[in-house]
Amino acid sequence: MLKVKQLHGRKFRRQFSIDNYILDFYCPSERIAIELDGQAHFDTNQIEYDSERDEYLKSIGIKVLRFENKFIWEDTEGVILEFVNHFRT
Repeated sequence: MLKVKQLHGRKFRRQFSIDNYILDFYCPSERIAIELDGQAHFDTNQIEYDSERDEYLKSIGIKVLRFENKFIWEDTEGVILEFVNHFRT
């Protein structure tokens, strides 16, 4: 649903690099990063790393939205609606 500007005409880039970080998906026009988190992201060290990373991205004007992988499959429409709710009109 993020391919070829299918989501309200917004372009998303997959595996997009910003400084030393690789974002799962990035929408340049909205300055939104979408991170899909698997089991590895629930380790204490990874949680701390993700928090520092998110703070850095926030400091340069990028909003980070995080979702557990399972929600992508269980409630795809709900996750997509969450993306859209963060778009500027």
